[in-house]
Amino acid sequence: MAVAVAALVAAALVAPSARPPSTGVEDGFEPLVRGLAAGFLVAVGAALAVARSASTRLQRRVRALTETARRYTAGTPFPVGREHGDDELGVMARALDQAARELARQVEHLSGQQTRTDAILGGMVEGVLVIDEQGRVQIANESVKRMLGIDRDPAGRLHVELIRHPEVTRVIAAAVAGDAEPGREVTLNTDPPKVLLANARPFLANGERGVALVLHDVTEFRRADQVRQDFVANVSHELRTPLTAIRGGVEALLEEAGPEEQRFVAIIARNSARMERLVSDLLRLARLDAGQEELALTPCVLEAAFGSAAGELAPVVESKRLEVRTSVAPDAGTVLADPVKLHHVIRNLVENAVNYAPDDSAIELGATAQDGAVRITVADRGPGIPDTDLTRIFERFYRVDDARSRNPGGTGLGLAIVKHLVGLHEGSVRAGNRDGGGTMFTIALPQAGSPGIGEAAGTPARDG
Repeated sequence: MAVAVAALVAAALVAPSARPPSTGVEDGFEPLVRGLAAGFLVAVGAALAVARSASTRLQRRVRALTETARRYTAGTPFPVGREHGDDELGVMARALDQAARELARQVEHLSGQQTRTDAILGGMVEGVLVIDEQGRVQIANESVKRMLGIDRDPAGRLHVELIRHPEVTRVIAAAVAGDAEPGREVTLNTDPPKVLLANARPFLANGERGVALVLHDVTEFRRADQVRQDFVANVSHELRTPLTAIRGGVEALLEEAGPEEQRFVAIIARNSARMERLVSDLLRLARLDAGQEELALTPCVLEAAFGSAAGELAPVVESKRLEVRTSVAPDAGTVLADPVKLHHVIRNLVENAVNYAPDDSAIELGATAQDGAVRITVADRGPGIPDTDLTRIFERFYRVDDARSRNPGGTGLGLAIVKHLVGLHEGSVRAGNRDGGGTMFTIALPQAGSPGIGEAAGTPARDG
């Protein structure tokens, strides 16, 4: 537009003959008009030059910002010390630089964390498998590939296409449904078979759900445990025959030996009887470990169970002048249990109390109902158990101290058997010290007519 106006003014200045004859006044204004026109032309030209220069500079700065943005996208090193000016573009460029450098720092930090995570997963003996909500594998370390026989890159593939073991797939499905069991064992039908301890947990990250599966190979541990069980069972079984022969010979010697010899024969008889009890307890534990003992659940009257156990131990109770007191609440008179195994449990605990109770004291047997469970208690006034040993007294052959180990006839396996038998009933057993001295054992079992004690009895006391 400015160029067109300048052209018109120039045309007017260079073509005076085309105008009508001017008057004197008009001739006076003519130099002024020409001066104005010339100034206008100079101003327009200067403006055009300034505009062109500003436009060129603006384009150059925009191109620089565009190039910088491309650098940010490509991840190339950012130029250091660049001047951006103090105008709006400069402020925007500095903010963009700062944001890009902060993002680069965070990306570098995340990259380092990812590298460390990859190193940790790669060095783990446990197998780790992470699956998204669509069932596609996100992370799989080398251990899980080896355990599950995955011979190709699993990333992005559906786990049902890669895992050929239904037990593992069921563990994952249970975790997705929120029914995951902690430490569930799965056996893979491989050659040789593998036993894995599987832990699957759902998670929520960035609004997306998934499942993390951790597998621990316990094949060698289970094999060693089976060898141990077989060894104990076989040795215990083989020992029964010679011990029976020894007992028979000792009984014959007792009839014919003189007073001096009978003292030594009695020692042999006492220790051979103890060895027989030890062998019998070892065989019992071996059967319990192998899951060979079955339950025949039926309502059992606790008053009768207490009386039966105390009656079998009557000679020892009378010799120590002990008093056996029973207290059964009306709503706890019946318990759902195997009567034979319940008798063994109560008898073992009563025998333990008799052995450690001081003479002329009382042993208290009780039963109360609480939260759908019957709690059976056996208490004595013996030396008690140190708090540090309370959690270990159910271990095999564990001895607390001399005060609790003075019983020469015990095998050290009675409480371990109690723990196993109670665990078969999905119950719990624990020990605690009484105020004023003594120990109390508490057993929780399902009440007759109750579907189960569930959480009321705490964690089942199973052998680990």
